[in-house]
Amino acid sequence: MLATIAQAFAFALPAGPVLAAPAPIGFAKPTTTVAAAPLAYFNWFEYTGHDSVFDQPLPVGTYRNPVLAGFYPDPSITRVGNTFYLVNSTFTYFPGIPVFRSDDLVHWRQIGNVIDRRQEVRFDGLSVSRGLFAPTIRFHDGLFYVVCTLVDAGGNFLSVARDPVGPWSDPISLPQVDGIDPSLFFDTDGKAYLLNNGPPVGPPKYDGHRAIWIQEFDIAARKLVGPRKVLINGGVDFAKHPAWIEGPHMYHHDGWYILMCAEGGTSTQHSEVALRSRSPWGPFKPFAGNPILTQRDLPADRANPIINAGHADLVEAGDGSWWAVFLASRSYETVHYNTGRETFMLPVTWRDGWPSILPAGKDIPYAAAGAAAPAAVARPEAPAAPAGPTTAAAPTTGNFTWRDEFDSAVLQQQWLYVRVPKQPWVDLTHRPGWLTINALRTPLESLQNMSFLARRQQHLAFDASTELELPAEKGIAVGLAAFQNENYWYFLAVRRRPAASGSGEASAARPPPSAASQQQPAAVQHPLPLELFLEKRGGKQTETVARMALDDGARVKLKIAANARAYSFYFDEDGAGWKPLRENDDGSILSTDVAGGFVGAFVGPYARAE
Repeated sequence: MLATIAQAFAFALPAGPVLAAPAPIGFAKPTTTVAAAPLAYFNWFEYTGHDSVFDQPLPVGTYRNPVLAGFYPDPSITRVGNTFYLVNSTFTYFPGIPVFRSDDLVHWRQIGNVIDRRQEVRFDGLSVSRGLFAPTIRFHDGLFYVVCTLVDAGGNFLSVARDPVGPWSDPISLPQVDGIDPSLFFDTDGKAYLLNNGPPVGPPKYDGHRAIWIQEFDIAARKLVGPRKVLINGGVDFAKHPAWIEGPHMYHHDGWYILMCAEGGTSTQHSEVALRSRSPWGPFKPFAGNPILTQRDLPADRANPIINAGHADLVEAGDGSWWAVFLASRSYETVHYNTGRETFMLPVTWRDGWPSILPAGKDIPYAAAGAAAPAAVARPEAPAAPAGPTTAAAPTTGNFTWRDEFDSAVLQQQWLYVRVPKQPWVDLTHRPGWLTINALRTPLESLQNMSFLARRQQHLAFDASTELELPAEKGIAVGLAAFQNENYWYFLAVRRRPAASGSGEASAARPPPSAASQQQPAAVQHPLPLELFLEKRGGKQTETVARMALDDGARVKLKIAANARAYSFYFDEDGAGWKPLRENDDGSILSTDVAGGFVGAFVGPYARAE
């Protein structure tokens, strides 16, 4: 599954002091216009969540799950003083590995990214579910450490920083590690170890047969030394052929070395298990009460199900309480989930030296409380962030509206690229207050970077809308995309082209003009008519499922509205109100179980040169 570990990184930081890094390209400074590219202009973008499970106010003393809604998988957490830091997987999205900060474990704010320079990684040719897998963050002796795997793009690596905001070092290759999910453990005696998921010794005995390995890590030299050893072969009970033991983390608690791992794969059989030993080298004895977290033992037809729970990491708060962050998914119709794998949190209970996150048969609560919760947990949820530059502090859970007026010289942190851009096609200074996209010819089904700005879908029910300037010439399509991967997406857009010639594509009847539009002065006539269209790709073929003519005008608004699998597509000309182009299309194509892989759906502005 992995690329050869010996593949070189673009850059590597030698052992020694952390080096300063250049400013992130396209994110920390204005971009420049690409000459001769057709230009698309977006006035604003707005996203609003409408999930019913978030409608009820929180009782006093509780917090809301998930703490990071939407595609925030594989959480890892550490504490420095009274401040907590958390990272997530981003696969082939860029910038990669977001770094969050919180003072209370509940209200999280993104402060940076570990991978934010274009020269650090190369994702061209990779599907969106390759790339950056399962980072782990730890703090030791004044330095933050993140270890991660670049799947099919370089193997395992380490990045370090004195300030988690950045700059983070360029990736330092760890070529000895043959596998994924690396995790650092700093012991009380000054030694450090790296654990990871890797192949077993000898041929695998069954599908999903993996092992957990350990090797000593030389802190000063920032490299692995000495022999490697298997700590777990297969899982907690080899006779039952446990699948996909992964995500190892080690902790020292009450004289025991606690080893926690995910088991059962990332879908509905996912779980978290615990083992312990008196030595980091083992032997490790599994907990008789395993798994310590799962949702696989619950009825499939329960209301508002949370599934796929596992891949946990623990942290001790300053008051001595322990907490677990882990991934899980909010599903509809049993197994569909368009929001991907999200970050949840629960208190940890220790009994007889063993950690427990959730008793067997219990649902993960949407509103959770803990007897030893930090005092700030009872604080009300952060209000929705206002429009404009301050939207970097947007809420991470609950129902909210997030709006970007594009009035800053840099992109908000909520925006991501699909793979790493080779040229700066985003421009926020060419026309102040507008997003200018220099449209690339790269289609959404490509395995290269396309001119699509991606924002996570964080709700099962949401609206995403934008106002755009109509293209003046042919050769460009401008609109909104809802994207899961290169073979599963929607594109709602406008363009100029000759009148349709009976291609057999679905066509929407044009509504009668409104009184407001009839009072407008005649628009400038162009040689080619305007067309509104909806493309859909639900496998290996792209089809136009709806199209209609538009009147010439200065601007138009587009909206994608979803409720579970029902995705609807609307337009508004000259403020006359929303009208449907296509309603209740089957948006389960954007669910992970249909599209495959490990990511969630995204939505945002997209412009395509044609």
